[in-house]
Amino acid sequence: MDLLKQLLSHTSVRKFSHDKLSPRIKDQLLCAAQSGSSSNFVQAYSIIEVTDPQKLAAIETVANGFGYIKDAGAFYVFVADLNKHAQILTQHQQSLEALKNEESFIVSVVDTTIAAQTMAVYAESIGLGICYIGGIRNDLFKMAELLELPEYTFPLFGMSVGYPGKKNEVKPRLPLEDVHQTNCYQSLSAEKIAAYDQLMEDYYAGRSANAGDADWSRKMLAHFHEPRRTHTTEFLKKQGFEF
Repeated sequence: MDLLKQLLSHTSVRKFSHDKLSPRIKDQLLCAAQSGSSSNFVQAYSIIEVTDPQKLAAIETVANGFGYIKDAGAFYVFVADLNKHAQILTQHQQSLEALKNEESFIVSVVDTTIAAQTMAVYAESIGLGICYIGGIRNDLFKMAELLELPEYTFPLFGMSVGYPGKKNEVKPRLPLEDVHQTNCYQSLSAEKIAAYDQLMEDYYAGRSANAGDADWSRKMLAHFHEPRRTHTTEFLKKQGFEF
């Protein structure tokens, strides 16, 4: 498939066949992830494949992702990881202060996200489906316990990868003119929001699975109705970050 056509056909998969991925395919996925760009080549991420049935069941509960985590072909947790770098600094009797601030944390988040998306693109290029699982952040302390995470790490998201059992239709993205700007930021107008709401309402009403009455504004109002995952700051402090 043409790469652009493949990218434009992306949709999250939440129903997989029960076939597990072969070791060869998993190695390819990991090599693809590692090929992504990294700021100053710090490679501030780790990828934890979870295979233990009890841990997978616990993660499904944390993420409220029943049916598409333990049943996927493989499940990975992408961890923003500065612990490796803490080890190097400690071995050379250097301060860890530079690891603890916002910039270092952002670098680790960006590195981790690039690795994950590179894996996702490769996975879809060979006919697999993927679903990002941000719900693992519903209980960061539980995830750290399950994965035995050390200081200076943060479980950013999971990813289910496998052979699609069913795929939803592609969601209409915001019009390109509403995300691409030249030289300065341009806010959305009420008219543009209303037009996109109508587009999304038509999509949800006509979707072949889980059809419903919704639009973008109503989804965003529900999502941002109140602060989410308010334990994140406490968890970051526990992990050694200071900001």
